[in-house]
Amino acid sequence: MTGFAKRQCTIDGNKYTVEIKTLNSKTLDIIAKLPASLRTRELDIRSLLTPLERGKVDIVITEESGTATASQPNLELIAQRYNQLHSLAQTLHQPDTPILSTILAMPDVWASANNDDISPDSWLTLSQTISQTVADVDTFRKQEGEILKTDFQKHVDLIEQKLKAIPAYESERIETAKERIHHYFAEAAIKDIDQNRFEQELIYYLEKLDITEEKIRLAKHIDYFRHTMDHEENSGKKLGFVAQEMGREINTTGSKANHVEIQKLVVEMKDELEKIKEQLGNIL
Repeated sequence: MTGFAKRQCTIDGNKYTVEIKTLNSKTLDIIAKLPASLRTRELDIRSLLTPLERGKVDIVITEESGTATASQPNLELIAQRYNQLHSLAQTLHQPDTPILSTILAMPDVWASANNDDISPDSWLTLSQTISQTVADVDTFRKQEGEILKTDFQKHVDLIEQKLKAIPAYESERIETAKERIHHYFAEAAIKDIDQNRFEQELIYYLEKLDITEEKIRLAKHIDYFRHTMDHEENSGKKLGFVAQEMGREINTTGSKANHVEIQKLVVEMKDELEKIKEQLGNIL
């Protein structure tokens, strides 16, 4: 699930900015971009992100020194890159005029005047800022989750409404089936009809078209979908499975319906279910 948060703190005159972005992922995948003074603390920073549990997490921490002479050019690295790019320009027969300005725009050729690791006291303050940022991201994701839950509930309610509308057409299905069979007999010029046999054939025919079990199972799946949303955490995968079972019952109902109005309700239920499945892609 997506999330974003940003916090800042000032430690010993240096301003640290902590920015965390998350995208949906089944596992916790952390990409950290850190200043030189925090490279030895990368494992500690990653451990502070574990409360997020899963997702593709990008954390960027920048450090701005409060002194004007905080950064100095790394002359050795600049010379090395200049020679490399100059040689490449000659090979490609290209002008090398902008090479130096390009190199100077690279952040890593500028070294902080103080490349020492962050002190334990400073790290304590920064780690608290990181933890607060993680909490902000988690709050952001929970808010998005509540929005998704409301959307799921709306579509599930609509599916249930259309399911409850089906019985109004079922008695009509029986009459339609009777008329259809009588019509077939009439076309075949069959005058003497054994009424008992006719009723047996009709019952057999209607049993093949009976959708009672499908309606019951679909109603149970709807209840289970709601229960899972309300009582279980990290339930995206389970909700996806329940939605799949709902789709199976809806499809079976459609194949057995043999009634234009019920077919319309089935199509509408499928449409609502597809909207649920699209949103489930954000939390699986």
